[in-house]
Amino acid sequence: MTKPTAPASATAESPSAAAPAATAAIAASVPAVDAEIDTADGQPARWRLLIQQYGRGVLLIAVLIGAIVWLGPRLLRGPEVALLQVVQQDFVQSVVASGRVESPHRVSVGAQITGTVARVPVDEGQQVDVDTILIELDASELQAVVTQAQASVALARAQLRQLQEVQAPVAALALQEAEANQRAALRILQRQQELKADRMISQSVLDEALRAEQVTRSKVSSFRQQLLSTGAQGSQAELAAVTLQQAQASLQLALARLAYTRLTAPVAGVLISRQVEPGSVVQPGLVLMQLAPSTSTQLVVQIEEKNLHLLQLGQLALVSADAYTDQSFPATLTYINPGIDAGRGVVEVKLAVATPPAYLRQDMTVSVDIVVASRLQAVLVPAGAVHDNDPHAPWVLLLDGWRVRRQDLQLGLRSQGWSEVLSGLQPGDWLVPVSNGQIQPGQRIRQLPAVAGVSK
Repeated sequence: MTKPTAPASATAESPSAAAPAATAAIAASVPAVDAEIDTADGQPARWRLLIQQYGRGVLLIAVLIGAIVWLGPRLLRGPEVALLQVVQQDFVQSVVASGRVESPHRVSVGAQITGTVARVPVDEGQQVDVDTILIELDASELQAVVTQAQASVALARAQLRQLQEVQAPVAALALQEAEANQRAALRILQRQQELKADRMISQSVLDEALRAEQVTRSKVSSFRQQLLSTGAQGSQAELAAVTLQQAQASLQLALARLAYTRLTAPVAGVLISRQVEPGSVVQPGLVLMQLAPSTSTQLVVQIEEKNLHLLQLGQLALVSADAYTDQSFPATLTYINPGIDAGRGVVEVKLAVATPPAYLRQDMTVSVDIVVASRLQAVLVPAGAVHDNDPHAPWVLLLDGWRVRRQDLQLGLRSQGWSEVLSGLQPGDWLVPVSNGQIQPGQRIRQLPAVAGVSK
């Protein structure tokens, strides 16, 4: 931002030193005349009597003349006053405030199981990538559970293979044998029935052949059901498959709990806090670390509520960190809190930093200069010259010739000790500072060198 430059200074008139010098010369001459007269003939001369009679009067007159020469300009032209000058140049109005660096959100890292910390391989302030190991817990017990679950999966898989490779083929062969036996029994029964019709065998023999055929028929039915149960859609196959799935689920659960022993970074960012050390016993619900994601950076700033009407989303700002005042970076106003902090009279705003510098850290203090308006070749008056007890009727004491007069103003933009003049003054006008309260309108003054704005 450009501040107005210092006004030119006016040279004050040098007071006359003639009167004191003349007085001293006359006073020094009196004893010299006395010495000259005394050397004549030892008698007092007439000139000595005259000088003794009128010398004091002459000396008094000389003193009065010197005082008039010394004090005359002061009495006639008024006191010397350092004035401020009205200037014309480009002007930028900005709202200046302090804030801090903050991520849009922070990630809290905690344990999901109870365990003992075995290793913490990262430190505060360290930049970490996604899936970087932050904390490792003792995993010996959970590793044993995983091994047991893996054995259960292997057993269930072997049982399924046994069903498919052994039991199903055996059931098929048994069914074939039963069907053969059933056909043989059926043929025997038919012969026995023929013999009984010829009255060659007794009824008991026929009954025995009938019973044997029924037994073989039931065996065929039993072996057929057994073969169906060992097939792909059978109950034994389904039971073996479910047993395998259950074992696999137990293994996944054991692996998941084992993974809980390694706490990794969910996002890339900077580790801003760490509350755990090796050997600590941790429990679910405790925050062990905090991570600031590096995806985006924002600035949180408190602005005085009197400047709220000047702010708009999208306004640009120039930011510098208090630790690196010689470096600055841009930011954009992205959020204005709809509420006001009544206790402090401020409103919270947030600015987005598209490309944060490498030195920027979480919670770092920054100074923010938000540009809210600008004017080309504006007429500017120093704030130190404006009487604005009534904000709607500001005025100044303007030097007009040798006297000052009150001049009403109409002001526009204001920023950092300067105000834009809409009407009432011209560039180059000289003004009496408000701090010089003894100067009144209509009073004569003499101008001294003054200091005005310096370009920034």
